Amino acid sequence: MCCSLAAVLGVLVHVGVTRQTVAAARDKALEQLHDAARAYEAGEALPPESGLDPAGLPQSLRQLALSGRRGTVVAERDGRPTMWAAAPADGRTLATAVDYEQSARTITGLDNAIIGSSVLAIGGTLLVGGFAVRRVTRRLHQTATVARRISRGELDARVGDTGRGASARLDEVATVARALDTMAGTLQAKLVSEQRFTADVAHELRTPLTGLQAASELLPEGRATDLVRERVRTMRRLTEDLLEISRLDSGSGVVETDLHRLGRVAERVVRAAGTDTEVVVVRDAHVETDRRRLERVLGNLVVNAHRHGRGPVVLTVAGPVVTVRDHGEGYPEYLLAHGPQRFRSGGGGKGHGLGLTIAVGQAEAIGARLEFRNAGSGGGGGGGGGGGGAEAVLTLPWPPAAGG
Repeated sequence: MCCSLAAVLGVLVHVGVTRQTVAAARDKALEQLHDAARAYEAGEALPPESGLDPAGLPQSLRQLALSGRRGTVVAERDGRPTMWAAAPADGRTLATAVDYEQSARTITGLDNAIIGSSVLAIGGTLLVGGFAVRRVTRRLHQTATVARRISRGELDARVGDTGRGASARLDEVATVARALDTMAGTLQAKLVSEQRFTADVAHELRTPLTGLQAASELLPEGRATDLVRERVRTMRRLTEDLLEISRLDSGSGVVETDLHRLGRVAERVVRAAGTDTEVVVVRDAHVETDRRRLERVLGNLVVNAHRHGRGPVVLTVAGPVVTVRDHGEGYPEYLLAHGPQRFRSGGGGKGHGLGLTIAVGQAEAIGARLEFRNAGSGGGGGGGGGGGGAEAVLTLPWPPAAGG
């Protein structure tokens, strides 16, 4: 806009001044031609720079005069710009010349001034505009960076951009930053409140459930007693899972890392689960991790495969990558799109949907990446012995020195 405005103004000024300058020179030449015509008619001597058929008269102007009309034209004479004026005189051409060099210099100087001032104005505007825009974009990038940190779970991230001075209320970037900080603070407060509520409820349930389990052991044997004991055990597992999720959300747990052989850890998990799971060690590896948390992740994946999938269930170790695969119908679409969700289970009512949630949280705590996908073409799963089933892939970070 600045360049366009400067160009338009420069053209308008150039055209206006040029017209005025040319008009003034033309009026002077015509006035001098009028004086020469009166002197010619009176038989007097012609004024200086006037004459009949003078040398250097442009041919176009000569033809115009011979046709019986008057006219003016700017042309070169002896290398100098000259305003010529001519009129008919008894079949000949009466002409006069006026020096046009000063007028030409005036127009040239004006053009140079317009170009110079336009360049200075555009340069200054671009510098100031670039500084202002860069300042705004830098603050917008900072706000976007904080928004991404919040989306990754860093709820204590803040922009802290409140603007400066009285213009802060008119600063749109500061308004967006304040809105983002307010949203993050509100979201953090709600999540902390929910985490505290979940932890408090789970903690308060542990004591009565412990007493209830002890009391159930005193009941006489029978179908009803077995049902009560099973429900009590389910409630205790649910309470322990809620406490673990609460600790994962708050990040209060301590990660105790050590060097472990991944194949041995996998075999220990399968034995502890008591399930018919095949362990295949393609390439064993040493990993530096928290063994308790790693066993929790693998155990949950194995139990989930048996509970919601179909056999055979295979746990494969290939370097720092562990894959747990069943041959059932695969993971539901919502899990593949959004990840595990609490209290949402695709197993027809089996489980509470917390096992995979805990596995994801524990994997993040030890710096591992847990991915869910369906085996076979199209990612749609499929039962049967060949290519279907669900796959959970755990990728552990390599230690400084790895072995196989």
